[in-house]
Amino acid sequence: MHPRAAEFADRARDHHGVNVDVREFTGGTKTAADAAAAIGCEVAQIASSLVFVVDGDLVIVVTSGANRVSETRLADHYEVDESAVGMADPDRIADVVGWSIGGVPPFCHDATLPVVLDETLLAHETVWAAAGTPEAVFPIAPADLRRLANADVVAVAE
Repeated sequence: MHPRAAEFADRARDHHGVNVDVREFTGGTKTAADAAAAIGCEVAQIASSLVFVVDGDLVIVVTSGANRVSETRLADHYEVDESAVGMADPDRIADVVGWSIGGVPPFCHDATLPVVLDETLLAHETVWAAAGTPEAVFPIAPADLRRLANADVVAVAE
């Protein structure tokens, strides 16, 4: 197992008491479509962790791979102007969150950050999220993901 994926699995066990079933795909899971094809699930079951800046602060949005995040809806949720919402810089993500883009898991971050969960993920029995690298994912029930990430469920899809 890749050292970063092993680190995520260790953090999940040590900080949350859960054993995650990390699966690695050498072909990569960089896009939601790639991940779904490798796993053999629907694109809508891919739980992509995207990091946004909202009024200067980082926020993690875990969205369905079938959806695009609406910055307007995210701004509305945080009661800020839409101009105060945008994608975070990759270097800031790595520095603050502790994971690089493409491998950001929905929980076990270096900093305590707010997490928003796309409500459409709750329609699935199992979703698949990044496990520390662009090649590693793990299955999880959306309710467990919500609990472990301490996420607010929000209608963020366009």
